[in-house]
Amino acid sequence: MEGSVFPRLLLCLVLAWGMSARAASQPELVLNNVNGPPFTNKQQTGFLDRVGQEVFRRAGLRLRLVQLPPERGLRNANAGIEDGDLTRIAGMEKNYPQLIRVPERLIDWRFSAFTRRSDLDVPAHWKSLLPHTVGIIRGWKIAEANLATAKKIVLVDDAEQLFRLLEKQRVDAVVYSREMGLWYRREHGLRDVRLLEPPLESRAMFIYLHKQHSARVAPLTAALRSVKQDGSYERFYRESITHELGGTP
Repeated sequence: MEGSVFPRLLLCLVLAWGMSARAASQPELVLNNVNGPPFTNKQQTGFLDRVGQEVFRRAGLRLRLVQLPPERGLRNANAGIEDGDLTRIAGMEKNYPQLIRVPERLIDWRFSAFTRRSDLDVPAHWKSLLPHTVGIIRGWKIAEANLATAKKIVLVDDAEQLFRLLEKQRVDAVVYSREMGLWYRREHGLRDVRLLEPPLESRAMFIYLHKQHSARVAPLTAALRSVKQDGSYERFYRESITHELGGTP
């Protein structure tokens, strides 16, 4: 009995070493990440952490996310400093010509307004915010474009600064992702911050790569489709979003 333990242990060590060696041999791509919890987090257990890691693994790659301010992240990706960006709307390649889009949708972002004002109820359209002072994150191109003629726009770099605008009553409303905003409100106990429903707009978000990685687009597209088809995508969403937000769809 004792004599069989060592060979088994040795076999386990060899298998573990082999798996580690294979993982280390996979090319690593570094993408900028503009998401926050529950989509991504420091523990890499968020919905897009899990989807991204699985998609890249199936495509024979490793994924590493870095978090830069959105505008700088786009410029860096376009310059090839980082290898791409995890979530951007379609059409970014028009202004950032060195980027190429993975055509399969990664996620739908629901752009939503949050406010502390009890008298503010806006219809579900960007134009409804134009008469107001609105806070947005610098580099969120869809918000910048749709609110260019608003009464006043206050640009900030991250969610903490965004919701501080509401706390200090410097803006009437802020625009953020519905799910990330709900998570931030809950985690920071912002009970007087209201989500205005329905969302202003729902937009498909895509992975972008620098053109030097154009050969990776087809494998990543196929891998993302397979993650959706075999039920992994839905399971990750259920475990990371629905569970995290207490049943909020």
